[in-house]
Amino acid sequence: MTRPARFTLHPDYTVGDVDPRLFGSFVEHLGRCVYTGIHEPGHPSADEEGLRTDVLALVRELGVTAVRYPGGNFVSGYKWEDSVGPAGERPRRLDLAWRSTESNRFGLSEYIAFLKKIGPQAEPMMAVNLGTRGVAEALELQEYANHPAGTALSDLRAAHGDKDPFGIRLWCLGNEMDGPWQTGHKTAGEYGRLAAETARAMRQLDPSVELVACGSSAQSMDTFAEWEATVLAETYDLVDYISLHAYYEELDGDRDSFLASAVDMESFIENVVATCDHVGARLKSKKKINLSFDEWNVWYLSRAQREAEENPLDWPEAPRLLEDNYSVTDAVVFGSLLIALLRHADRVTVACLAQLVNVIAPILTEPGGPAWRQTTFYPFAQASRHGRGRVLDVRVDAPVHGTRKYGEVPLLHATAVRADDGTVTVFAVNRSQSEPMPLEVALQGTGLTAVVEHSVLADADPEARNTLTDPERVTPHDATGTTLRGGTLSATLEPLSWNVIRLG
Repeated sequence: MTRPARFTLHPDYTVGDVDPRLFGSFVEHLGRCVYTGIHEPGHPSADEEGLRTDVLALVRELGVTAVRYPGGNFVSGYKWEDSVGPAGERPRRLDLAWRSTESNRFGLSEYIAFLKKIGPQAEPMMAVNLGTRGVAEALELQEYANHPAGTALSDLRAAHGDKDPFGIRLWCLGNEMDGPWQTGHKTAGEYGRLAAETARAMRQLDPSVELVACGSSAQSMDTFAEWEATVLAETYDLVDYISLHAYYEELDGDRDSFLASAVDMESFIENVVATCDHVGARLKSKKKINLSFDEWNVWYLSRAQREAEENPLDWPEAPRLLEDNYSVTDAVVFGSLLIALLRHADRVTVACLAQLVNVIAPILTEPGGPAWRQTTFYPFAQASRHGRGRVLDVRVDAPVHGTRKYGEVPLLHATAVRADDGTVTVFAVNRSQSEPMPLEVALQGTGLTAVVEHSVLADADPEARNTLTDPERVTPHDATGTTLRGGTLSATLEPLSWNVIRLG
């Protein structure tokens, strides 16, 4: 057993309040995320609008808030007009992003209906196409979606069956425009000018909109930081957020580095914050740009790229794409990424798990069959349920170990959130693959006296995963021996584990 890891919690030492949008997700017209994922007319559980009620129940349990739509790479070829009106009359289109055929049977109205059925916490987050389209099309979509009545486009929405406006407040100005893979890829200068023009026009239509400018698709991009600085020089006074995207996978058997993926995520966040604040200082602005981490997950991207090269698609409809089946190890890394987001809740105020169903998702489905929870479902659901409130400043003193990619890294990754009622939840990951870790937390001025729960996601088999034939192979279990005495929390964290310790 390693030496104890320690940290101190005090209610006066805080990071910031958790914005509910931190627990957002992402629905893209990619693979089976939409079709046979959330939408499958004819399924035994389908409602009158073709939405799978078994999936809706899991989405509610997951606790997602803002849902980004319709992409992703898909949005850079998206014609919003194709997605409205009678579903049977909508055109079929080739989607260059994923080399698939899009039927448009699920469109803008269905997306809004889906959000309403999730519940009032589910907020639309709509992306506009700045790859192959521009200012005029963005304004037309905004008018169709949000204007009450009395114009051609708002009256068209009513004629399509949606009398009430959709009330979309949060808009993404394109997607990954720094990426050469993106249809309509632009330089930072080109994109910055287009984003500024679009933002200015959208604010003319409605000054209350919240706008997200495209940041870098990864910290590893050659243009990283320079891209943000150039884009923000054009858009700083016009946008509210800049986006970050990051995916992590285990490469070349280097599991220790994979388990430390959040080191990169935290570095990415802090470097983008520094760049934003540098631009703000240069402009002598008192405004702070917040961060929208609107794509993040574990994703075996290199495997997907290899499969795409070996088996190029011939424009199928809703093919099985990117359906990663996540292990316990993946779930522990996933939990660590959630901890990284919470640790920066003062500036990361929107985040979207990519994606929601089937495509690198916490929920898997079979056409005509069941839906079930992946291992990654549990950390997200627990963080969304218990991670609301104010993040406390956690500075760990923990054993370290060496990694190929990130050097020496603490074996403990942790944060804590204090709810409005004074209760505290500690989220902690033990990155050690073999050793349990004693944990001691000094609780100063918190008034806490009892351990309510210590939930653990871990397994003797780090490759264990939930499947169609064994959908509950991996579920959280209760830890034993966790105590709170004399103002000190004592626990033992299992090797390779995600832990949720609730204190009351």
